[in-house]
Amino acid sequence: MNSMTRQALLTTLLLFVLFIITTTVSARGVYQTNDEFLNEVFSQQVPKSDVVWLKGEVREQVKSILGHHYAGLRIRYWMQNDRSAWILEEIGKEEPITFGIVINNNKVEQVKVLAYRESRGWEVKHPAFTQQFSEAQLKNNELDRNIDGITGATLSVRAMTAVVTLALYLDEFVSTQS
Repeated sequence: MNSMTRQALLTTLLLFVLFIITTTVSARGVYQTNDEFLNEVFSQQVPKSDVVWLKGEVREQVKSILGHHYAGLRIRYWMQNDRSAWILEEIGKEEPITFGIVINNNKVEQVKVLAYRESRGWEVKHPAFTQQFSEAQLKNNELDRNIDGITGATLSVRAMTAVVTLALYLDEFVSTQS
């Protein structure tokens, strides 16, 4: 192999590595702030927030859905008529992912990734993936449908599925408390 061929090969390899690093780094970040999400969902008229205290049966059900205890003692939500918005975090592989979920009449209206901190699995933010959750509802405390995974994003898919299930459960819980 002559030196020009070797130089071209090394340059190509370097460009490929830089492309991979740039793509990975650019996947991380805040796509939409919590306030921007809520303003979009409620057309700039965000209702006052309320909280669900995680105690007793609710705490146990949340643990069952997530597979671990939720990090906080309460979960904040916003509700207007039969429509609620939830901003929840769940660990992907190592870092928390922030999700915005809208529930309308006990069905998923919208799911968004608001902030992504992992190095892989960011493909879950795309509407082509999140639309699978549209109109999903709970059946025996599980989603009424299977969610197709994404190769290389298994843990991010699991995290999103868990928080969507959690939002549906919590929406149902607060609706029965009113």
